[in-house]
Amino acid sequence: MKRAGIAKMLIGLTASAVLAFSLAGCGKSDSSSDLSGTISTNGSTSMEKVIGSLSEAFMADNPTVKITYDATGSGTGIESVSQGSCDIGLSSRALKGKETGLTPITVALDGIAVVVNEDCGVQNLTLQQVTDIFTGKIRNWSEVGGKDLEIACIGRESGSGTREGFESVTKTSDQCVLAQELTSTGAVMTAVASSPNAIGYASLSSVEGQKGIYSLSIDGATCSEKTVLDGTYPIQRPFNLIVPEGSELSTEAQAFVDFAISPAAAELIRKAGAVPLA
Repeated sequence: MKRAGIAKMLIGLTASAVLAFSLAGCGKSDSSSDLSGTISTNGSTSMEKVIGSLSEAFMADNPTVKITYDATGSGTGIESVSQGSCDIGLSSRALKGKETGLTPITVALDGIAVVVNEDCGVQNLTLQQVTDIFTGKIRNWSEVGGKDLEIACIGRESGSGTREGFESVTKTSDQCVLAQELTSTGAVMTAVASSPNAIGYASLSSVEGQKGIYSLSIDGATCSEKTVLDGTYPIQRPFNLIVPEGSELSTEAQAFVDFAISPAAAELIRKAGAVPLA
């Protein structure tokens, strides 16, 4: 499937999810003042700003509801909701074939920015060059117009949604040659900022305003809301809420899901650095 069609496909899938879930829930954060209890979320570290913004707004409208968030990574979040140890899983990747009995609800799209040290000097790479760098075929920045420095690739740990999204698009699964393998988005950016020869990847929502690094254009397209939504920026993935398939959520959890996929949440998602679909 062409990359430009990914966003349209996800929008269609999300529209279906909105219809299905709106039948069971209220759809607005401020329409359920009698809600009370706790909603537990678990998963993607890349979704921290998005889930934080949505949770804050929802709890402001429903002051007797508490939403918790454990930043454990997409794989753990999916496993947790599957086992019933949290209400809603958070995943910045699609479900795998073995992850059955679950329903993904896409609330936003996220570009995976390719980040380099501020002293790198390179501004644009092709998607193939990114692949060749992370698989070790290109080893020095001088091979792509940069300084005579050996390239150090910084990646995320196994199970990270950011890693799986990046490797899926760049076709580097199980092939990356990494100088460091780190367990959070923040750690990747810190490592790249401290190493003039480093390159890494991180969620668009996490890169803006960071010192010591910048994002490369890929195939001439910058990583932005516009280019992610229209499909011209090639390295992107969905931000998903993961819920049990065929099982009713608690009233509070269902209300939060309905709010997260409503037009009322779109500006909150945008301000958190992701690209809303509602």
